[in-house]
Amino acid sequence: MKFRLCGTDEVDEGAMIQATVSGKPPFAVFKVEGEYFVTDDTCTHGKASLADEGDLEGHCITCTWHDGKFDIRTGEVLAAPCTQPIKAYPVKIEEDAVWIEIE
Repeated sequence: MKFRLCGTDEVDEGAMIQATVSGKPPFAVFKVEGEYFVTDDTCTHGKASLADEGDLEGHCITCTWHDGKFDIRTGEVLAAPCTQPIKAYPVKIEEDAVWIEIE
């Protein structure tokens, strides 16, 4: 299924927002160097919101609860104490909006 998360104008360059879809956990939408990325919004270690409480530097999101880090392009863990990656989603930009597809 395809879901619209937000308008492209809702995410500032170098920033992120939380987006919700009915019946799904929250997503984090990032804009870095003019490109959009989407991951699960919840840190796999401390359950913090990455969009609301994270610190974005380039393609790295840091969970400020315990300084765990993830690559927003792949969801890969970049720093402990996190050991489980976050899910990263392929993004499509259509009609000035950020869309993802979920099975």
